[in-house]
Amino acid sequence: MDTNIDSAFTSFSAKVASRSLKASAVTVTRLSYDGNDLPIAPPSKREDAVSVIIQLAEFRLHRIWRNGRLVFEGGHPRGAIAITDLREEWQCHHLSPFDNIRFNIPLPFIRTFLEELGRPQFEGFDCKPGTRDEVILGLAQAISPYLLSKQEPNQMFLEQISIVLLTHLAQTYGGQYFPAKKSGLLAPWQEKRALEFLTTMAFDQVSITQLAEACGLSRSHFTRAFKDTFGKSPYRWLTEYRIAKAKELLLCDDAILGVALKCGFADQSHMTRIFQRVTGQTPGKWRRQNRSGSVGSV
Repeated sequence: MDTNIDSAFTSFSAKVASRSLKASAVTVTRLSYDGNDLPIAPPSKREDAVSVIIQLAEFRLHRIWRNGRLVFEGGHPRGAIAITDLREEWQCHHLSPFDNIRFNIPLPFIRTFLEELGRPQFEGFDCKPGTRDEVILGLAQAISPYLLSKQEPNQMFLEQISIVLLTHLAQTYGGQYFPAKKSGLLAPWQEKRALEFLTTMAFDQVSITQLAEACGLSRSHFTRAFKDTFGKSPYRWLTEYRIAKAKELLLCDDAILGVALKCGFADQSHMTRIFQRVTGQTPGKWRRQNRSGSVGSV
């Protein structure tokens, strides 16, 4: 570690009260400070994870830099949440007292969780800075006693916290759909078979008739049940799956034509037309705007 960064980290850590524990793969940390004289925090370490930060008290003033550029100056009320992509480098200067809990969640853990629920289209979270979230606040308050106690936490309780947290984040900020239990949904085995069929054939020609037959249903019954289960038609699901995969490749250096062909589109113009209809942007514009990640808070 660079000597200056090491010194900054030591100076910052010595003043801030910090307590952590593990809830499944999620690391939960409470940070607090009651003064106004903190030095600027050292840059965050890049990792394949997100940090979900909930303010337990009003946080009047701080400045945030992403990859060396100032992106926010101001405060957050109690109950405000920020979701930070830790693949980016973040740095914060705390200019007032604060008390927050942050959930560090590995992105592979999120993807695995959603894939097991039949929701493999995760692209990330979209949360405006300062958004109030009473559910996350409630989870943070529920877990706080374990952060203050030397007693070994109840692992079953922590597992449940992590499940509720991921489910809420995915549905509220991740664009996922979890229907209430009702008749007319695909049975679990049908849901699993449909998703296996769709993901295997996603970049080829997909026959809804074959898909319905694989689930033992008529085409019309299958289409209705699929929409009730996933909140979208099979065609829409497949289109969004292809777009999600295209976004992954666009974050790399693949040519746009190559991305289009890999993701099952006829050519570049075909993908551009569908991509713009779904996202509101062309693939090229989306690539330029998203290679830097999204604005968050630290």
